[in-house]
Amino acid sequence: MRTGLDVLRDAAFAPLRGRRVGLVCHPASVDSYLRHAADLLAAAPGVELAALFGPEHGFAGTAQDLIGVGHSAAGALRVHSLYGSSVESLKPTAEQLRGLDVLVIDLQDIGARYYTFQATMLYCLEACAGSRVRALVLDRPNPLGGVAVEGPALRAGFESFVGPHHVATRHGLTMGELARFYQRQRVPNVELEVIACDGWAREWYFDRTGLPWVMPSPNMPTLDTAVVYPGMCLIEGTNLSEGRGTTRPFELVGAPWLDPRELARRLEAEPLPGVTFRPAWFRPTFQKFAGQDCGGVQLHVTDRESFLPVRTGLAVLAVTRDLSGTRFAWRTEEYEFVRDRPAIDLLFGSDRERLALEAGVPWTEIAAAWQAEEAAFRAARRDW
Repeated sequence: MRTGLDVLRDAAFAPLRGRRVGLVCHPASVDSYLRHAADLLAAAPGVELAALFGPEHGFAGTAQDLIGVGHSAAGALRVHSLYGSSVESLKPTAEQLRGLDVLVIDLQDIGARYYTFQATMLYCLEACAGSRVRALVLDRPNPLGGVAVEGPALRAGFESFVGPHHVATRHGLTMGELARFYQRQRVPNVELEVIACDGWAREWYFDRTGLPWVMPSPNMPTLDTAVVYPGMCLIEGTNLSEGRGTTRPFELVGAPWLDPRELARRLEAEPLPGVTFRPAWFRPTFQKFAGQDCGGVQLHVTDRESFLPVRTGLAVLAVTRDLSGTRFAWRTEEYEFVRDRPAIDLLFGSDRERLALEAGVPWTEIAAAWQAEEAAFRAARRDW
């Protein structure tokens, strides 16, 4: 198969000839030969690459999560940061877009609402509409395939960088499809072109594509990480470690006070298909519990087709909260530029799940309420 960048390359960059171009990209913005989009556009005949834009983690992909990235340079080009120290920094300014004919967006997504590159794309579409700059999205495959939909609806008042618009937690759309979805629902006046993937089958996980895996962010080292991420990112909303600071982020979860064997036993007893929980000790080198031994589990996905990552994450929250007692806490510090709502509410898209967990509602009952919302989102994205 070919990504949108591959298709554009094979067309000798014809849609961009004679144009002054800006490029939103990160380290995974490569063609099938691992050549970076910025290098290809800079060398393309008749194309003037005039500006670069870097999303969260930066153009070079070196910054950890929640770390503001300043403006920089790549050779003679200025790199504008789209993840600075304020919410205003998340969107290109009119000044940054001035003089551009086209803003090319080439970002590898992971297929989860709170993976922020799709939010960056949405904000770029809004900025382009306001500045009358054409947007060109280079499509890439959803690493988790394009079939499964899972997770609760985003409710009004809980919008944030990890949920700028209602899509399901696991949405099953590619970046190009999301761009069209956002154009239809939110930015109808943007001049948008999508160069779609060629040869991608919706049922494919990333390892079926034949494309090289490049880390789109520092804590997304493998496809295995991406498979569990739509559920295990929820751990960010707690004082538990989600495995950052280890070589298996999001596959590991734990805390110094948890008993690995008891946690694994409890999770194995839950009705969670396609996954096994192995007792594990780990010592993060940075972030939560840096330098401390944590007891927990590692998730081993045994059947990707039946695995339900968001429900698994919800179950992990319920069980670890029960086993932790008063030592468990929700994350309360500012999260993605929001101060007045806890991180877990932003990740779920409302306070419904948190309040239900606090009231002792079984996680299976909480998840049952998602079914109608999942069906509604499937209907909303029915064109794909």
